[in-house]
Amino acid sequence: MQAFLKGPSAISTRAPASKERGAAAAAGGSGEGKRLKPIPWVEKYRPKCVDEVAFQEEVVAVLKKSLEGADLPNLLFYGPPGTGKTSTILALARELYGPELFRQRVLELNASDERGIQVIREKVKIFAQLTVSGSRSDGKVCPPFKIVILDEADSMTSAAQAALRRTMEKESKTTRFCLICNYISRIIEPLTSRCSKFRFKPLTDKIQQQRLLAVSEKENVQVSNEVVPKETIDGLLSACQSGSFEKLETVAKNLINEGYAVAQLINQLHDDIVEREDLPDQQKSVIAEKLAEVDKCLTDGADEYLQLISLCAVVMQQLTQNG
Repeated sequence: MQAFLKGPSAISTRAPASKERGAAAAAGGSGEGKRLKPIPWVEKYRPKCVDEVAFQEEVVAVLKKSLEGADLPNLLFYGPPGTGKTSTILALARELYGPELFRQRVLELNASDERGIQVIREKVKIFAQLTVSGSRSDGKVCPPFKIVILDEADSMTSAAQAALRRTMEKESKTTRFCLICNYISRIIEPLTSRCSKFRFKPLTDKIQQQRLLAVSEKENVQVSNEVVPKETIDGLLSACQSGSFEKLETVAKNLINEGYAVAQLINQLHDDIVEREDLPDQQKSVIAEKLAEVDKCLTDGADEYLQLISLCAVVMQQLTQNG
């Protein structure tokens, strides 16, 4: 995992500066010797077309009909995180415009961008007013409109949403808008009434498993159906019982780096703690309460490593009380 994140290992010995520059120039001219930047699998296997979107059959069926006519209404995608809302509109845009025109015809603003009323009045309005024409190099029909994607639109202020409504009305001939949110109740009614609404369902465990197995097969990664080995759980408890936070931190980091799911680890840890006979009921109850708290935090999307360390600190405190 670490090797994958870091990419190709760096060369330990360096050539003299003049030779290095000469080699770089030669490599640049021939196109050889360039280091390929590793792509995270979540991006590498993001759907490239609407058909690749998993488990959202109703949404895909309607959007495919729109693709056939090369026309779209304004869209509103809503549903839980991780269900494919952003991936779907990006795949749709790629199919509409092709790789050459995609960057020119799509404006994407996400949660990291400022989306106050000023940005709507300036950046979005100016982009929406631009007219587009021309055809794709592959000869396919290219729609005469652009797409503005507003990710996490439910975090926009009411004033910005009101300004957006006016822009949607005025620029309907040149631009289509796609609003993406988790909570449709936070979008003002004048906006929702101007969009075709699509609800994205939470993905079932079976669908997630199928997609993960397909990725692992393409990457030649061996994946088994086992859960966390008992030796791993015992090693974590031993680190807690040692009273050394440095040792505990090392074990926790290794668990995360090896790809174990903390939620699964919590389930097994709970059974192990409850069955221990050398631990008083009062201490078991303290650990069980912390397990429930961590489980809730993980469900809300908290960081796995921080939650694991937080849990292990409580376990260590309880296990070393009698020592």
